[in-house]
Amino acid sequence: MWRNYHTVTSIERALELLGKHGSRARLIAGGTDILIEMERNLRPDVDTLIDVTRVVGLDRISLDKAGFIRMGPLVTHNQCVASMVICANAWPLAQACWDVGAPQIRNRSTVAGNLITASPANDTITPLIAMGGTVTLRSVSGERMVPLSEFYLGVRQTVMLPDEMLTEISFPALDGQEMGMFVKLGLRRAQAIAVVNVTAIVGIVESEDGMSCDRVRIAMGAVAPTIVRAVEAERFLQGRLLDGAGIERAAELAAGAARPIDDLRGSAEYRSKMVHVLARRALRAIHDGDTRGEFPERPALLGCAVDGRFEGSLVTDWSTEGSGSDEPIVTTVNGREYTVRGANHKNLLRMVREDLGLIGTKEGCSEGECGACTVHLDGAAVMSCLVPAPRGHRANITTVEGLADREQLHPLQQAFIDAGAVQCGYCTPGLLMAGAKFLDECPKPTRQEVEHAITGNLCRCTGYYKVFAAMEQASTVMSRGDNL
Repeated sequence: MWRNYHTVTSIERALELLGKHGSRARLIAGGTDILIEMERNLRPDVDTLIDVTRVVGLDRISLDKAGFIRMGPLVTHNQCVASMVICANAWPLAQACWDVGAPQIRNRSTVAGNLITASPANDTITPLIAMGGTVTLRSVSGERMVPLSEFYLGVRQTVMLPDEMLTEISFPALDGQEMGMFVKLGLRRAQAIAVVNVTAIVGIVESEDGMSCDRVRIAMGAVAPTIVRAVEAERFLQGRLLDGAGIERAAELAAGAARPIDDLRGSAEYRSKMVHVLARRALRAIHDGDTRGEFPERPALLGCAVDGRFEGSLVTDWSTEGSGSDEPIVTTVNGREYTVRGANHKNLLRMVREDLGLIGTKEGCSEGECGACTVHLDGAAVMSCLVPAPRGHRANITTVEGLADREQLHPLQQAFIDAGAVQCGYCTPGLLMAGAKFLDECPKPTRQEVEHAITGNLCRCTGYYKVFAAMEQASTVMSRGDNL
């Protein structure tokens, strides 16, 4: 794992540390990729993490007077899902963010991190390239702006230098005539890496003959070493009617632009065919004016603060240096303040279990797949196996032990007992933490909304029907204000 962990409160301090440590340092915000890589020893050259989550103001989304959307590097996927600016002016990006991971992952993972990781299967890169996105890179030496079309050199390779920080993502908002859609094919409905994803954006010009195309952009992911544009398909549609024959031909040309490989998720031939299917589906939806797809009316956010996740209670920088550092982590868990020593090189899950003795939180997969380790961090549900323990310094944490008060169980805990939703019990703490947070924000959910809320929680006993029944019972009780 890491030797040095620095929590900073300014961009200037982050850049200073990057300049000092060079390629041995990494910035960390969500950490949903870097922590897994370090756990698996895939980053043996990295020994320093620089936590920028306490830098105030970097988690903002705005639309300026020139019609450009500007996003800070701490904007999470769930913030985009819930943002009126993004949903109204960059719809394909909202859809792509919704398709990333599960709610607990989306509460930590950032769009900037998704771009920097540079996997061609990463969902948000495709719409941002289609929309002409640009990133601002800054170091102690200066600042530069790089179009995303020039940002990628290959699989997991970018033009970023070791001492640079991505400080802003910007792109023009879609205008009133433009419609767009993001479509993804995965091997399951949630927590899936894309087999193929496609973003199509078309400027619509209405005429007596029908809908003509203007400013066509089609970008495709997971079909080449980097995100690729279907240039021939775009040229074909430019100025043409968006009709059945045109859509079919454009989809064929898009498939021809793909250069996929065979891997565990799909063969090259299958991917090419799916590009055809997804491009056709997106263009047909644009033609029909029905680009919403499966995006829910009330997305499950599980505590995401839409207008900013951190209000700056940590006012000074904080660091742990060296593998033997004994700098204490001072944290509040379930309303009680703790001073923890010896946990600086652990994840939050292990600190909670090993150092605080709160063993209700379970370790199931250690890579953010199962949700058994879900806790509430500063009010948002997160996978604690993907959070560094030092992030808990001066933070508020709730574990499953903190759901009940001294007088009675939380209504969802009682409902789990009454409905028989507790089976082997291993997934139960995570389901309770996700479910309780969801019911706080959506007191009367539909069955589909409940399903969305627990996509990050796996039950190996396949006891979901009883979990759904318990959620319904708790919802009824909580909406009535009953005491159990």
